[in-house]
Amino acid sequence: MSGTKPDILWAPHQVDRFVVCDSELSLYHVESTVNSELKAGSLRLSEDSAATLLSINSDTPYMKCVAWYLNYDPECLLAVGQANGRVVLTSLGQDHNSKFKDLIGKEFVPKHARQCNTLAWNPLDSNWLAAGLDKHRADFSVLIWDICSKYTPDIVPMEKVRLSAGETETTLLVTKPLYELGQNDACLSLCWLPRDQKLLLAGMHRNLAIFDLRNTSQKMFVNTKAVQGVTVDPYFHDRVASFYEGQVAIWDLRKFEKPVLTLTEQPKPLTKVAWCPTRTGLLATLTRDSNIIRLYDMQHTPTPIGDETEPTIIERSVQPCDNYIASFAWHPTSQNRMIVVTPNRTMSDFTVFERISLAWSPITSLMWACGRHLYECAEEENDNSLEKDIATKMRLRALSRYGLDTEQVWRNHILAGNEDPQLKSLWYTLHFMKQYTEDMDQKSPGNKGSLVYAGIKSIVKSSLGMVESSRHNWSSLDKQSDIQNLNEERILALQLCGWIKKGMDVDVGPFLNSLVQEGEWERAAAVALFNLDIRRAIQILNEGASSEKGDLNLNVVAMALSGYTDEKNSLWREMCSTLRLQLNNPYLCVMFAFLTSETGSYDGVLYENKVAVRDRVAFACKFLSDSQLNRYIEKLTNEMKEAGNLEGILLTGLTKDGVDLMESYVDRTGDVQTASYCMLQGSPLDVLKDERVQYWIENYRNLLDAWRFWHKRAEFDIHRSKLDPSSKPLAQVFVSCNFCGKSISYSCSTVPHQGRGFSQYGVSGSPTKSKVTSCPGCRKPLPRCALCLINMGTPVSSCPGGSKSDEKVDLSKDKKLAQFNNWFTWCHNCRHGGHAGHMLSWFRDHAECPVSACTCKCMQLDTTGNLVPAETVQP
Repeated sequence: MSGTKPDILWAPHQVDRFVVCDSELSLYHVESTVNSELKAGSLRLSEDSAATLLSINSDTPYMKCVAWYLNYDPECLLAVGQANGRVVLTSLGQDHNSKFKDLIGKEFVPKHARQCNTLAWNPLDSNWLAAGLDKHRADFSVLIWDICSKYTPDIVPMEKVRLSAGETETTLLVTKPLYELGQNDACLSLCWLPRDQKLLLAGMHRNLAIFDLRNTSQKMFVNTKAVQGVTVDPYFHDRVASFYEGQVAIWDLRKFEKPVLTLTEQPKPLTKVAWCPTRTGLLATLTRDSNIIRLYDMQHTPTPIGDETEPTIIERSVQPCDNYIASFAWHPTSQNRMIVVTPNRTMSDFTVFERISLAWSPITSLMWACGRHLYECAEEENDNSLEKDIATKMRLRALSRYGLDTEQVWRNHILAGNEDPQLKSLWYTLHFMKQYTEDMDQKSPGNKGSLVYAGIKSIVKSSLGMVESSRHNWSSLDKQSDIQNLNEERILALQLCGWIKKGMDVDVGPFLNSLVQEGEWERAAAVALFNLDIRRAIQILNEGASSEKGDLNLNVVAMALSGYTDEKNSLWREMCSTLRLQLNNPYLCVMFAFLTSETGSYDGVLYENKVAVRDRVAFACKFLSDSQLNRYIEKLTNEMKEAGNLEGILLTGLTKDGVDLMESYVDRTGDVQTASYCMLQGSPLDVLKDERVQYWIENYRNLLDAWRFWHKRAEFDIHRSKLDPSSKPLAQVFVSCNFCGKSISYSCSTVPHQGRGFSQYGVSGSPTKSKVTSCPGCRKPLPRCALCLINMGTPVSSCPGGSKSDEKVDLSKDKKLAQFNNWFTWCHNCRHGGHAGHMLSWFRDHAECPVSACTCKCMQLDTTGNLVPAETVQP
């Protein structure tokens, strides 16, 4: 390759050797330098590899092209095409196989001397070598030589050997090729087609031609300028790439009329294109005077390729080195590895890294693809972090039917695992709201029922009475008198906080008993104290100290509490004010804060964040004036909204403020499940139509579908339609008559024929099970069941193999026209069908259609037939 840029070739079967072709042939050996130092005389190729020069061959001058022998033996046999058209077999190093020693130095001489442009070894018959030459008016341009043919040491005219310097009398010459193709034309590039030994693709002067050596007089060709660098995709033998100037054409040999794809034209002429041998559909291109190699990923090319649609490709560029690149070569086995050479023979070993595609599975598994490898991130068995992930929590809650208990609403926090105090507060709040809304509607329909779901903030604002906070004498106080003096709105607020129950009984005793049963001694004592019953508070603390799981220190607290005095300058008040902050339990702390506070100043109780919001709000309702209460509720509501604390739903209710609070909660946790169920519980229509609420609901539905919880998603849709009738979708699929096109079920349920009742069509549930065997609109007969041969619409009394277990869950018993066994069902391919119960029974034991002479595999046509709902799979 005198006067041209160097080229580079990897050895086909020796993964650690390559040849640089310039004015001479240089063989290099690649070694890893990861755990060793660079040897003397080695060339650094990359951070972890170096090349050592093994041998140099300068016996073949005027090189124009080089091709490495594809067979294992001999290892270093190369064919060199020269400027005079001769093809010389040479070697790099000595070969110990005497069988092939005679091949070294063998020359293949054309009739007329002209430049050899390209060489290609046959991948199936390793002894065949194709050479592409320049045009000569009296000769062929494509010559196929058999390197094992007999020698023809005839006298060769002097003009043929004029450029063969150093030739001796003993040179072995072959002058008769095996095949001669392409008369009076020029061959610029060629390659063998791997699918057949005798098919050769050649880039001629003005066309691409496919030669079949079984009939050399005929060829298949297409006129094009893209005739240089033809190369076949090693993974898709019908796909070929070629180029002209700066444009690459991709061809499909099955449709050879025009290229199926033309890549973006480059501003500079191309010098080389090559398919990656280790990666499907990856094509590399190099332009002149460039340090960038462009890669085109045709991995997703559709096959067979259509007439009008072009395959989609992904284009990217890589820069192996800073200098201009003269040539490159893909490594034959190492994935996406190539070596590049610059015009000054500087080499670089480079690996093209794949784009890493990450994917989260719906069950929180992480997978990513890199090249041919697929990696999965698996959690360790003793790692409990997976249980803390919100996606895992929502999935487990969905399996336990979380959110669907509309009767005992408070039980939903138990279905959620009873671990999150915020969820417990939320569902108790929604339970009380539902309970007192129903109670108010019974007493005065349409009066204040909607006010309950608006939250305590709205209830307090609607209060008209003025209740001044006051301090009573402990000895003269009746514990119920303070509650009875409150107005109706404050009593409702205390009921929503859970302190008192509905009805006329306003005693906190039942609430205290429930706290004691749950072992919340400190909270029960604080609530008793806030209701001015200090004796009950001391009694509760003593019970807690004597219980099995109680704290003995509660006796000390009870003793300190019993010494209460109302004197402002007493030693007891001074010591309690100083030492109360050292108590670990917040309820014990606020008890002494309350006892030592000045009248009307209860900041030590109201702003203790570790105390439940409902207890602080109930305390405020009992001891603050209207103005103080409104300011406190407003401030506390804003804090809850900013923090996304679900306890704040007690204040905001299911209003716009509640949506703002829930938005902060979802942003913080991602729990769209709780947000969806909460907003559906009792929100007014304008709140349900909020874009954020609809976004949460749709995302939760999509999440259930992604988990394959299709039955759970159907239950959620039914639950949603009951609480929000406007969300019920219209019928999208119905059975229509073949003659009039009307919906049969719609006609039965809404348009009875000639004014007759529904019972005629068997939809009233009458014992006679009346049947409809014809269209209610046009009275034409309905199709017959393929098994029982009875007209569709006739109720099925019993189906073979049918049982109640066939019905999954009767999700809606209202307005049901027929049981599932009576439904119409048919195959979309052969149009045969019948009663759903009969079809299910048939296909349990058969694969083909029940109609005789029909060979349709009905059940196997459904691509989702093998998908199994994941709801019963244990996590």
